[in-house]
Amino acid sequence: MAKKEHEKTAKLKVTLTFTEELLGTCPGKSDLVADYIASKAGVDKVQEELDAAADGAELSEVVDEQTQDSTTIFPKMPDGKPFIYDYQVKGFFKDACGMLRRCKGMKSEKLLAYKKCIDGLVFVSPRQILLQLPDNSSLGVCERPLRAQTPKGDRVCLARSETAPAGTVIEFTIDIMKDAVIGCVDEWLDYGRLRGLGQWRNSGKGKFTFTSE
Repeated sequence: MAKKEHEKTAKLKVTLTFTEELLGTCPGKSDLVADYIASKAGVDKVQEELDAAADGAELSEVVDEQTQDSTTIFPKMPDGKPFIYDYQVKGFFKDACGMLRRCKGMKSEKLLAYKKCIDGLVFVSPRQILLQLPDNSSLGVCERPLRAQTPKGDRVCLARSETAPAGTVIEFTIDIMKDAVIGCVDEWLDYGRLRGLGQWRNSGKGKFTFTSE
């Protein structure tokens, strides 16, 4: 019987340094998303939709312009220190891989069923990733108008988010369980120079550089 080859595994310790401010994604009102979904979809579907939102998706994608008047924030530790969740990093990996697959010559181009691979073979820890703010700095606020085309015509609302300043650092570990994925992770992280993490990344928010070992 042929000896079975084992897939390579790797553990990376990663440090991200944000070159642009990072926006918080959690509703300031803890039950905001549940209230909105219940009003539109019925109570029975609330937990299903919330689980989908937590699976690497931005909470802001679950609610429409009617709920954007609430400030989105960073969750806080008991001592008040802000953090982001591990699934936000995995959500960034999915976004990065989805775009880089369109580029010829990228390792991500060859990764089939990439969302399932990231879900089941890439593990980020710790669960709560602390934001290490620059010395003598604090969280700020970013306000911007949002425009949407609806059946009732163009709608404009104000979005307001808590922000961590440029220079903020986060540190986390990535466990990678498959050789084919190992070669892609550096591609995804390097993509952070161009497209950031968190809300409003199309405008350049949340861009970062990284080191790994």
